[in-house]
Amino acid sequence: MPDGPLSLPARLYLLAWDTHTNEVTGATRLHHLVRAGALTELAQRGLLVDEDGIATPADMDSLTGDAVLDGLLELVRESRPHRWRTWVTLHARVTLDAVREQLTADGYLRARRKRVLGVFPSVQHVLARADVVEALHEEARQVLEGPAPVAEVSDRDAAVVALAAAAELPALVPGNDRKRHHARVAELTERSGAAAPALRKVVTEVHTAVTASLTAVAVATGD
Repeated sequence: MPDGPLSLPARLYLLAWDTHTNEVTGATRLHHLVRAGALTELAQRGLLVDEDGIATPADMDSLTGDAVLDGLLELVRESRPHRWRTWVTLHARVTLDAVREQLTADGYLRARRKRVLGVFPSVQHVLARADVVEALHEEARQVLEGPAPVAEVSDRDAAVVALAAAAELPALVPGNDRKRHHARVAELTERSGAAAPALRKVVTEVHTAVTASLTAVAVATGD
């Protein structure tokens, strides 16, 4: 996958787009997925660390230079302590909105202004770089299905695909393929936190929280 300016939350947001319909899939849980990507990246960078299950800033000054990630860092620093799984859902739409604004500013999305019922102003976002999304989809499928061994997958790519699969993004994992990829996803989750035992614990908890949020949505909607 490209290692350019796209952060993990940005890549996850783009992976949710269906280039055929120009619509986002899995929208009911997308904010949790995007937040999980931001938490994972901050943990992989060593800017959020685990202290007895609490997501804790490593220091009070470090920044990434990415507005989305730095916004979440600031939120964690200014809030009372919470566990990782709480941060997956707490104010998660703030991170989703920030990612959408960032991708629009960078030209991946395009904002269209419209009026609801002909009266209320609204903004609709559409995909402007379908080529990038199609490339991300193809590369994610290669990570998910092989043939490269999981040990050869970078921790960043492993995190993206493991999280997208945990959230059951229809654009990446069709409903009838979910069970088939279960073992591979477990290996990718492990690979996401390969740098250190503490990071492995964090990644596992974040991924579990994404799965739990998916279950909660399904129960609430009767799916």
